Amino acid sequence: MNINECLSYDDVLLTPQYSNIKSRSEINIGAALDQNHNFAIPIISAPMDTVTEASMALKLGKMGALGILHRYNKIEQQLEMAREVRKNLPEDLPIAAAIGITGDYMERATELINGGVTILCLDVAHGHHVLMKNALSSIKDRFADKVHLMAGNIATKQGFKDLAAWGANSIRIGIGGGSICSTRIQTGHGVSTLQSVFECAKISKASGVKLIADGGIKNSGDMVKAIAAGADMIMVGSLLAGTTETPGEVIKNKDGHTYKVYRGMASKEAQMKWRGKTSSLEGISAFVPLRGSVSQVVNELSVGLRSGFSYSGARNIFELQS
Repeated sequence: MNINECLSYDDVLLTPQYSNIKSRSEINIGAALDQNHNFAIPIISAPMDTVTEASMALKLGKMGALGILHRYNKIEQQLEMAREVRKNLPEDLPIAAAIGITGDYMERATELINGGVTILCLDVAHGHHVLMKNALSSIKDRFADKVHLMAGNIATKQGFKDLAAWGANSIRIGIGGGSICSTRIQTGHGVSTLQSVFECAKISKASGVKLIADGGIKNSGDMVKAIAAGADMIMVGSLLAGTTETPGEVIKNKDGHTYKVYRGMASKEAQMKWRGKTSSLEGISAFVPLRGSVSQVVNELSVGLRSGFSYSGARNIFELQS
């Protein structure tokens, strides 16, 4: 049996370096998915039905980050969200939306692209799969370079290599690491997200396909570690859960404390809502405290990122990774 050791975020610290940065205002934490999609903040909100609808995507877009509209609804409902974002964002800012890789994915992709979406996220739990290959190929054949294709999730260097070859422009890295994901418990599969980033970064830099670290990131320090390891951007769900801009009602308990629901899309509750049945249960549902506006949360994370860069004497992502 071949057993490999892996590093997780809690196993790693970056060694402080000499810095000649006199002010954190000198630091640029901006990132790019391609030459047409540049962001002032390297944060992406997960396409989950308790995280990203129009309100979240709008707020993040205006801040210079990215929100991906979830796909757990009818095509017209998702299209309406995209239209709302498009009418309220400057024309030069991108709109992103998720699709699946079976069923109505091509019809959904077509409607979203016609509605102004410029980033499609092919959103599945296990992205290193023949159905992902077929979906990427079909969308590339029809739309060529008209849309940026973000695909995932995967956990291995071979997975990254294959999705890049199949046509993905950016790839989400991480299986089973999310706070409300139970894939590792249910299936026995997964790799530490940080270890996956280390491995996949070797392919990413050579191929030009961007790497998005997704899952298990609990704070801005973990973000700095992921970027230093080779990630171009960071996708988060739990860090934004419970903010004003997330979907769902505010729930008040008998003690007067306020909460919102945050759940994995493979949880029983989520599956029953969007398709009326359940299959493999690889997520849970939880209550998270109401946290105020997402702008405050993202601003705090941005401050932490700049501080992290400064401890390594780095003025941008390229210098941090170097």
